[in-house]
Amino acid sequence: MGIEYLHTMVRVKDLEVSKAFYELLGLEETRRTDHEGGRFTLLFMAPPGQENAAVELTHNWDGDEGLPSDSRHFGHLAYRVDDIYATCQHLMDNGVVINRPPRDGHMAFVRSPDNVSIEILQRGDHLAPAEPWSSMENTGHW
Repeated sequence: MGIEYLHTMVRVKDLEVSKAFYELLGLEETRRTDHEGGRFTLLFMAPPGQENAAVELTHNWDGDEGLPSDSRHFGHLAYRVDDIYATCQHLMDNGVVINRPPRDGHMAFVRSPDNVSIEILQRGDHLAPAEPWSSMENTGHW
C-alpha cells in the first residue's frame, strides 16, 4: 500500500487577497471550484510545473466564526527558491512583512494575510550574508 501527497489546506478570509499573496510567492491557480450548496470555494495553487505540490485555499462564503483566529495549529508551508534575497525583496516591495529575515542566506519566514506561516528556503548552498538582511531584526512571530 502506497501513499500519495495530495495538497495542504488552509482556510482564508478573503480569497482574492490570499490568492494575490500566493501569486507573489510565485504560485499559480491550477483549479477552482465553487460549491453553491455548501457555500464555499476551493482554490488550488501550486508552483509552475508542480501541480502535485498544491496548497488548497478554502474560503467559506459566510465567514469562519468559531474557527481558530491564529492558524498556529497548522504549522507552516515551505517553498524553495532560487534567490532568497530577491524573493524577500519582492515580497517586501509588495507590503509583506519579513518576520524572520534570511540573515543566514538560507531561511526566512513570512505570514500570509490569513496568518499562515510560510518558510522560504534557499535552493542549494546558503547565499553569502548581505545587507539589509544580515542586520535585520525579527518582526512578530512565525
